Amino acid sequence: MSGIVVHLPEGSGGDAVTLRLGPGERVRFGRGSAAHPVELRIADEAVSRLAGEIRATDDHWQLSNLSTTHGYLVENPEGAGEYLRVPPRRLGAPIPFEFSRVVLPSRRDTPVFFQVFAPDHVYLDPHAAGGSWESRTLTAYSLDETATYFLVLVALCEPWLRDRSPVAVPTTPQVVERLRGHASCARLTARAVSAHIDYLADEKLRIGVPAPDAAGRADRRNGKREAVVGLALKFGIVREEHLALLPPRSELAEPDARR
Repeated sequence: MSGIVVHLPEGSGGDAVTLRLGPGERVRFGRGSAAHPVELRIADEAVSRLAGEIRATDDHWQLSNLSTTHGYLVENPEGAGEYLRVPPRRLGAPIPFEFSRVVLPSRRDTPVFFQVFAPDHVYLDPHAAGGSWESRTLTAYSLDETATYFLVLVALCEPWLRDRSPVAVPTTPQVVERLRGHASCARLTARAVSAHIDYLADEKLRIGVPAPDAAGRADRRNGKREAVVGLALKFGIVREEHLALLPPRSELAEPDARR
């Protein structure tokens, strides 16, 4: 992946917005005004009109806090509670997380935040021999097997790995239900699963899916899930041993019993 994806979820201070930035590109965020236009508008009275700026680089991204009074938190939702605090007026703070949650101070009961998917973290091939950095072999698809997006990918591939026969790709609600018993997925939503599938298809696995017309968005979503599963199985990105990452199926409540 080259560049970053910035996503403002619906209800977190504004309408849902997804922006893509290539290396060297910037996006400003805040309440915005005629004098201070922003690309990522966050409609919260505690957020400055020009609150900050994000800049994409080749291998990470930087956060500038343009507030004179408020610090911002950058959390790693897929780690063990790691976070960074970016103090007021700090420019160009490098962010090391592959997936980040930027939390802004607010007077609301719910936090104001947006998410940033970072440039692809590159990993060495685990079977490659030692040597200089230039001579080492890198993995073609750099996926973090501890990340939520990888759990989503395993859940999508599970029917093939267990039954070894062509079946329908799990739907987004089915993936949510399948992962509900996992400790890190108790609050996983359908919208979040869709975002992880988009991230897998567009950035991690680099699968080109034609843009849909107004009537073809559901077909495109199904096609994207099928393409992700097909590539993951074809190249052995997801294998039988990865099924151990999923919650035991016996712990999942039957749908009828939940109603």
